[in-house]
Amino acid sequence: MLGDTTSGGTPLGGGTGDRTGRRALILVENLSVPFDRRVWQECTTLRDAGWEVHVICPRGTKRDTEGEAVVEGVRIHRYPLRAATGGPAGYLREYGAALWHTARLARRVGPVDVVHACNPPDLLFLPALWLKRRGARFVFDQHDLIPELYLSRFGRGKDLLYRAVCALERLTYRTADIVLATNESYKDVAVRRGGRRPDDVFVVRSAPATDRFQQVPAEPELKRGKPHLLCYLGVMGPQDGVDYALRALARLRDEVGRTDWHAVFVGSGDAFDAMVELSRSLGLAEQVQFTGRIPDADLVRYLSTADVCLSPDPRNPLNDVSTMNKVLEYMAMGRPIVSFDLREARVSAGDAALYAPANDESEFARLVARLLDDPDERARMGKIGQERVNGQLSWTNSQKALLAAYAAAGTEAGRRQRR
Repeated sequence: MLGDTTSGGTPLGGGTGDRTGRRALILVENLSVPFDRRVWQECTTLRDAGWEVHVICPRGTKRDTEGEAVVEGVRIHRYPLRAATGGPAGYLREYGAALWHTARLARRVGPVDVVHACNPPDLLFLPALWLKRRGARFVFDQHDLIPELYLSRFGRGKDLLYRAVCALERLTYRTADIVLATNESYKDVAVRRGGRRPDDVFVVRSAPATDRFQQVPAEPELKRGKPHLLCYLGVMGPQDGVDYALRALARLRDEVGRTDWHAVFVGSGDAFDAMVELSRSLGLAEQVQFTGRIPDADLVRYLSTADVCLSPDPRNPLNDVSTMNKVLEYMAMGRPIVSFDLREARVSAGDAALYAPANDESEFARLVARLLDDPDERARMGKIGQERVNGQLSWTNSQKALLAAYAAAGTEAGRRQRR
């Protein structure tokens, strides 16, 4: 059992009966909840272990729009937030508003045993510190490496703002009692750059909700009259590589001579309009469809019909060490993947993907063509992916790590009190 105790002797892990009265507050700025799937899995895991779970997060635009909601026993407190525009200054305005609302709502929630802050940004240690001074333990859930994200997204080099985000990361590591890392690469950063003890860093991998990704019969009409369907799922930001995918598709047409495919790009983001325009400028408008965000049922229809799924994230300081949710979701649906050769992409997908040399659009196109011509290989790779997601990469394993982290947070608090 994960039942380490505080100095007062109250269990910190285990089942519902062990945890009556314990309160956790999860802080999120990047997405609404339950839309943020990782955070929602953490919420329900803690709830099932007996925690009273509160979440503070922004409101969604089309879903999660209520200010206050109780969803499956989780109490969610949402605030209005305008997404950043205009570069770094826009992010400062967004983050300032988010901090003010988070502090306001945290006071309304009241005392908690654990405050669990999910980045970005690396500013949530500020309300966490306020709660920590009132007896809470601080669990830092590092979804992104913000210094690497800054380098990859803005291309400004290691300037003053880069040094500022590095300083904020150090302060967050220093303030936290326990760190959650999404993979071993992130854990290495927490130890090497953050100065954390390995025993204080727990790998809680993101994992797809397998009940959400259940295959349905393929619908050939989604291929728009073509023999094959290619699919991209995910965020469309400057660092996500949708432009690489589009240029690879143009090379698939022009260099490989293949036009026997239709491609659908599912998702949205601040590069969405630019990607639609790029597809037009490349002459792909008739073969590439952009859906924006769509309901889960429609997403499953596309993935069930897709012959090959695309993971075009280019190699940069962030992507090489990050776990891509879309890769795991493709695997859950039993789809073969073409990816650039990134360290953590190989850790996640293994033999469920083919890997083009980093940022090589021509080879990416050739690998797509290779899979289109080999249905047996596609089926073999899809089976490998499903086995990995249902085995070593399953949320069941991450649940154990999450509860162990919460137990360790209580143990750390007791150790400090005894000093």
